[in-house]
Amino acid sequence: MTMLNDTHHPGLRSWVASANAAGTDFPIQNLPFAVFRRQRSSEPWRGGVAIGDQIVDLAALAQSGVLQGQAAAAAQAGAQDKLNALMALGTAAWSALRLALSRALREGSPEQAALQACLVPQAEAEYAVPARIGDYTDFYTSVHHATNIGKQFRPDNPLLPNYKWVPIGYHGRASSIGVSGQQFRRPLGQTMPPGATVPSFGPCKRLDIELELGIFIGSGNALGDAVEITEAEDHVFGICLLNDWSARDIQGWEYQPLGPFLAKNFATTVSPWVVTLEALAPYRVPFTRAEGDPQPMAYLDSAANRSGGAFDIQLQVGLQTPQMREAGQLEASICRTNYRHAYWTVAQMVTHHTVNGCNLQPGDLLGSGTLSGPTLDQAGALIELTTGGKHPLTLPGGEQRTWLEDGDRVVLRGWCEKTGAARIGFGECVGTVLPARVPKG
Repeated sequence: MTMLNDTHHPGLRSWVASANAAGTDFPIQNLPFAVFRRQRSSEPWRGGVAIGDQIVDLAALAQSGVLQGQAAAAAQAGAQDKLNALMALGTAAWSALRLALSRALREGSPEQAALQACLVPQAEAEYAVPARIGDYTDFYTSVHHATNIGKQFRPDNPLLPNYKWVPIGYHGRASSIGVSGQQFRRPLGQTMPPGATVPSFGPCKRLDIELELGIFIGSGNALGDAVEITEAEDHVFGICLLNDWSARDIQGWEYQPLGPFLAKNFATTVSPWVVTLEALAPYRVPFTRAEGDPQPMAYLDSAANRSGGAFDIQLQVGLQTPQMREAGQLEASICRTNYRHAYWTVAQMVTHHTVNGCNLQPGDLLGSGTLSGPTLDQAGALIELTTGGKHPLTLPGGEQRTWLEDGDRVVLRGWCEKTGAARIGFGECVGTVLPARVPKG
């Protein structure tokens, strides 16, 4: 587990002035990673690190000769078109690069001139999915989300017997994961309308969001070698925002007995910036279970996980309709919650995923599952916020939403903030619904 060091000091200031602005997502204490290039250019994609409203171009940095040793090797790995090579290097290399960047970007640094030449304004950049994702697993780690959904179908027994014992997950589709700004068409599929005796085919009518975090795997494990919970976080490169768009009416018809399929694999959106676990160290909080709940089995338990395996990450969902956009209105907040409410931790997800010998690889992605809090206004999906469509949300201007409509734009945000520590932000995860493309015939 990462301990606090001099990169976390709340008093650190950068010679990049925007990194010192109040409320910035990317102060010098953060330094998250992304893959970028200049907009509308033929430049190669390469890794970058956010500092204020700028990006440290890792390809330019690697060529500058400023860094030495392990930090230089890490920058060179990060200069590629995806972050997989950097992810594979492991915690020591990530930490060395973070420390070198922190020192070079501080006020008074002798490397200021050299680093200045490596900066690209974020306003001029476009982004790609940060890693070449070989596999994607979506978990179900919010007991509040599971309970809210269960109540709609099993009022007397909302949680299935296994939920409090085993981290539930399913394998998603890596090829349809896109980066923030993703636009996707409303999915088509089979549904069974209420009262019907045969299914119908057509565009999804119950299109939903899922507010999640994405966990990028760093160094992997060999097939057959399970990762111990005491080592699990050493295999995690960092965390991003994730929206796992869901077609609830398609899902309701297809998911038994094998689980989600077309209802989930049409689009998943991630934020471009991946925040390292080291940057999140000041925001660790104890992992606890409600009194009377079963404690995790021995392989999912450790002293470190109990003392600081959870993270205090604040999360928000914003919704902007086409009418709001035309009127110049920003998105309206429809949900505020926190990752600390999750029933299973990052370390437990990694450990359970590999306990049967499954091999994770650099760049693999784990979704946390919908992150809902203990009250309905903290629910991270419309199916909860509207109680299955029974209670529409009223937006500024009087518009209502039960499910997403064509042209709706959803913005996820995440940040950590408290007295005595620097604010750490995740940027934005944005996606927009386009009309379905209905096949002829």
